[in-house]
Amino acid sequence: MTDRLDDYRRKRDARRTPEPIPPAIRTTSTVTTNRFVIQQHHARSLHWDVRLEHDGVLVSFAVPRGLPRDQARNNLAKHTEDHPLEYLDFAGEIPAGEYGGGRMTIHDRGTYETDKWRDDEIGVTFHGERTTGRYVFFQTGGRDWMVRRMDPAEPGWEPMPEVVAPMLATRAAGLPADDADWGYEMRWGGRRVTAYISGGRSRLTDADGVDVTSWYPEIRPIGPALAPVEAVLDGEIVAFDGARPAPELLDRRTAPKDSAAARRAAERTPVQFLVYDLLWLEGHSTMELVRYSERRELLDGLALAGDHWQTPPFFAGGGEFAREAARAQGLPGVVAKRLDSPYLPGRRSRLWLAVAAD
Repeated sequence: MTDRLDDYRRKRDARRTPEPIPPAIRTTSTVTTNRFVIQQHHARSLHWDVRLEHDGVLVSFAVPRGLPRDQARNNLAKHTEDHPLEYLDFAGEIPAGEYGGGRMTIHDRGTYETDKWRDDEIGVTFHGERTTGRYVFFQTGGRDWMVRRMDPAEPGWEPMPEVVAPMLATRAAGLPADDADWGYEMRWGGRRVTAYISGGRSRLTDADGVDVTSWYPEIRPIGPALAPVEAVLDGEIVAFDGARPAPELLDRRTAPKDSAAARRAAERTPVQFLVYDLLWLEGHSTMELVRYSERRELLDGLALAGDHWQTPPFFAGGGEFAREAARAQGLPGVVAKRLDSPYLPGRRSRLWLAVAAD
């Protein structure tokens, strides 16, 4: 009888990996309890491993963008080798250079019901802590499969917008009189960018909706860093000369000829993505019904802090203090935003005021 774990063992060295490697000869239980695990795998490229208990092993799929959350799209699912049942509880660091090297964490687990199980199609209903509903995995050729959600999205879930035009501030001669009703951010003089984070990937558009993802390869890791969170972020790309923004350096970061040119530009003139608003989070728009002060709380909760991205602080009230801080840092000024303001895509509004430092 063929051992279904032969391929699994052949790819791993028990002396080098912390992964469970059961002996080649063992008694396999014929009782299946239909457990599943989804592991977030930061390997050479981020993906999610979906494993289904079946016939004494874990039938496994590598899903680069994770399970789809609605019926609008099918996601690629690579059928990989069967894994031992001990993998249901595995999390850890697989050493670099080993098969599947990288950090693995448990994203979700639970049980499932089998709706259909054929060699070329598997239908299941998940009952997990984070994952519920009916899904179908279907073969498209060789180890290439796709996975589709069969149930409608969760109640209240909204798809991520394709493009959001940024809300704009109105120039003002001075700070607002009702200071306590406003929040204050620094004006950075950078390039306005919206980031769309989904399935561990990031996409960037400029103020005109043009895709500029390829311009800034150093920002791309924000996708896997935030995973599994999906969000739309508003902010600016800023180049610094020491501690001060340098617009003349940012002018060097124009459309690259190719990916190699983009990498060279990132090495010569690195940039920071300064994020100051949150427009969509985990299937829910935060633009119309969530106030600016609440959006900032949600944004702070994401704890954005990477080598090339961060969330600068804002000041609730204290406009004069913020303006003086901008002046001391050599910044153009501050943006005053009403704490109760919604986000109005593509509109210039007096709910946001751009005030010069001097």
